[in-house]
Amino acid sequence: MSPHHDAGKPASHTDNKPIQRGKVFATVSLALLMTSVDSTIVATALHSMQLGLHTSINWVGWTITAYSFGFVLMLPISGGLSERYGRRKVFLGSIIAFTVASLCCGLTNDIFLLIALRAVQAAGGAGFTPSATGIVVDHFGSARDRAVSLFGSIFPIGAMIGPIFGGLFVTYWSWRGVFFVNVPIGLLLLATTLRYIPPDQPAHSAKSSGPIAKNGPHAAPSACFPPRGRFLPRGGPAAKKPRPGLDIVGITLLGCGLFAAMLAASYLGEKHAEPGSPAFIVPAVVAVAGLWLFFRHIHRSTHPFIAPQLIHGPGFGSVNIINTIYGGIIAGSMALVPLYATNRYGIDALGSGTLLVAQGIAAIVLSIVGTMILRRTGYRLPMYIGGTVIGLGMLLLAIHPPAGISPYAWMATAAFLVGAGSGTLNPASRNAGLQLAPEHSSTLAALRTLFRQVGTIVTISAATAILSHSAAPGSTQSWTYIATALLCLVFLPVIAQVPEHRGSW
Repeated sequence: MSPHHDAGKPASHTDNKPIQRGKVFATVSLALLMTSVDSTIVATALHSMQLGLHTSINWVGWTITAYSFGFVLMLPISGGLSERYGRRKVFLGSIIAFTVASLCCGLTNDIFLLIALRAVQAAGGAGFTPSATGIVVDHFGSARDRAVSLFGSIFPIGAMIGPIFGGLFVTYWSWRGVFFVNVPIGLLLLATTLRYIPPDQPAHSAKSSGPIAKNGPHAAPSACFPPRGRFLPRGGPAAKKPRPGLDIVGITLLGCGLFAAMLAASYLGEKHAEPGSPAFIVPAVVAVAGLWLFFRHIHRSTHPFIAPQLIHGPGFGSVNIINTIYGGIIAGSMALVPLYATNRYGIDALGSGTLLVAQGIAAIVLSIVGTMILRRTGYRLPMYIGGTVIGLGMLLLAIHPPAGISPYAWMATAAFLVGAGSGTLNPASRNAGLQLAPEHSSTLAALRTLFRQVGTIVTISAATAILSHSAAPGSTQSWTYIATALLCLVFLPVIAQVPEHRGSW
């Protein structure tokens, strides 16, 4: 990624010095790595937190649940705010919120305050991916497709090292260390952001404040949208119009719908959950009503918070489905592999946990390789290959190992295949759709992560609900992996609807 810029693109700070792309990328990557580590590091400290705060395991578990709630709820909001007020401003705000909340989490002695602070921490963390993607799209010129693709190699690294650092902190220090570690990283991020990431361009908000035009030709996905910088709100040109107010109604409806859906899914994950219980039915009904009203609102609003085309429009809808199936559902299924290894084969906690290392290594390596060759392969070919390999890995997980092969080696091979498939698919799935609407890159990045998170949460909740009623959880879980493999096969034709693209955008 050269420090030089394409002709005609903003290439400098206000003092006209060239942007140092390597340092910009290192800064946003460190932020993404920090949130990735945080998603796994806390789980290793739950028992220590329970003892230190003199509380129950149920309330300690809410520190993870609250983080998931806050993260999912704030994703689309942070994406919209990035486009409205500027990527750098939101990135800085996210650093401050995440760092201060982490410090307070480490200092608190009250479990209920800790749960609330975890939600605030998640609200800050949710802003990193949308704003980081927008920063790369705004300032990396012809290298932005490769930079965005490399994001896919960062998250597996964080997921692998999080439990390691968590174990070290708990063993040799305190559970508070899993939160304090974010403070020096946050301060470093604050300094490098102020030093290396250029201020938001004044023209950015005017260029991207309007939603995508509602109507247009539908012959081909790439023909549905005007060229970059020409997204117009309904009713004509937007150059002279004042910026519309924030869509509070849309934000509220989406927030209520997602929060209720998270509550319903969370309840299903309880050991003795019953689908006919009011604890599930009430939030499920509220979720359906809230999300239906949200979609009704954005189709009727002149200036919706999220343009409906970015959710289900030609090209975008297929990409969101791919991210839900091959991203979220697969991540949720793999998160339960350690439990599966223990229940079905009696593999101990250490051995079952290391199974996911094979997946992470494969994902990292193939993400880098996929990034390097993406301009030659286009988007659809790596998606077809990746989706097929993921399905094969899921099928191997379900099958009992042949004679002469240990269960650990068999499952590690299956996990490696899933990681390889994900690494092959991820660079394409991160870029697909962005070339249609670069000005909406922050919202698209937020939606990608949102659909992945929702797929993960629903998968884990549904699987654990099924397992809680099973007398033989190991065998039952093998059938869930067969169902997941079939799902990968069934949704392969959707890839044909993904907008094809080769080269930079």
